[in-house]
Amino acid sequence: MIIEQDKSLKEFTTFRVGGNALFFCTVQSEEDLLEALVFARGKHLPFFVLGGGSNILISDRGFPGLVIKMEMKGVEIADTRATAKAGEDWDVFVEMMVKEGLYGVENLSFIPGTVGAAPVQNIGAYGSEVKDTIDIVRAYDTHENVFRDFSNYDCRFEYRDSLFKKEAGRYVIVSVTFLLKKDGEVNTGYKDIKEYFATKNITNPTLAEVRNAVVEIRTKKLPDVRMIGTAGSFFKNPVLTSLQAGKLREMYPELPIYPVDDTHVKVSLAWILDHVCGFRGVMKGNVGTYKNQALVIVNNGDATAADIISFAREIKKIVLEKTGIEIEEEVQMI
Repeated sequence: MIIEQDKSLKEFTTFRVGGNALFFCTVQSEEDLLEALVFARGKHLPFFVLGGGSNILISDRGFPGLVIKMEMKGVEIADTRATAKAGEDWDVFVEMMVKEGLYGVENLSFIPGTVGAAPVQNIGAYGSEVKDTIDIVRAYDTHENVFRDFSNYDCRFEYRDSLFKKEAGRYVIVSVTFLLKKDGEVNTGYKDIKEYFATKNITNPTLAEVRNAVVEIRTKKLPDVRMIGTAGSFFKNPVLTSLQAGKLREMYPELPIYPVDDTHVKVSLAWILDHVCGFRGVMKGNVGTYKNQALVIVNNGDATAADIISFAREIKKIVLEKTGIEIEEEVQMI
């Protein structure tokens, strides 16, 4: 394993901003990981594990420690259980599961990033969350200095949250085991998917057709990270009490609302940013919101992390003024 110094991090993130890492390495095995952590401890340095770089915003000052690029690869399938190493590309894994005829992750198609990052954020889209299929997460506990297997319950999954996010920096995920289904049912209840199949007169879509639908929908709605700097949805959809949401809907009757539990609902921040705040396609220099999705902040040129943070703060301020909601970032700040 090679430790590099003063490594630029821009090329490793989809936002294409950020400074340099004091030290940088890639790990391809658990042994590499342990070696990297020993190096960081020996120099009394903080460390950060980097996956696909698709849900982070790195400071212009960079990272004053060791950045560990996760590149552990490999997928093993045994009946309906699939175990993938943390460095596997998430969408490649999803495509593989669909080809194997295994149901459960197809609605999470075309989400950028790695398998290891998926549980941290509890990624979700089109009526599905990754927690719905996760069985075991294997991670290294840097406090106890042991590898541990976490059950689904142990992971403490919530909306865009998990134990691994709550205790950021303690655990390094090395693999994830999914429990899928061979004869499952596709989930087409989400509005965009339902409309997609209605326009094509498809009443009983196959697993592959659902994946293709999600890919096509996301392609039209979201920017191509190969061409435009972005981290996808920058903010979380707010979760409100039913009473709060009811008052908000009196002001904005067309506001989309989705049930969470008996007393809480999730409201569409994209709709609020677009229809209430007029933020869709707004540019301030090299930073703005995407033309087809106001929830997505983009870097159209030489923006800095400071530019993006300033623009995000302006969005938060206006949303609070117009709705009374304090919105939270989904993107992780490094």
